[in-house]
Amino acid sequence: MIKQDLLNILRCPVCVKEEKGNLTLFKDTWLVCNDCNRKYPIVEDIPVMLITQGDLWQPFSLNDLPIPPPRPE
Repeated sequence: MIKQDLLNILRCPVCVKEEKGNLTLFKDTWLVCNDCNRKYPIVEDIPVMLITQGDLWQPFSLNDLPIPPPRPE
């Protein structure tokens, strides 16, 4: 589980320059950007904040996200 202190400082790497880039925790396994809807997986309690990962899951609805998320390739 990710500590709240870390969640408070994490921001979407795409949006942080122009928007707030705030992230919402979804089912303890995904971080979802409130601005662009990119979704970043949390694998073994480590957020994978790569833009390519966020882009990959952007078109998926929250209910369609796999839980647990797959490991990045």
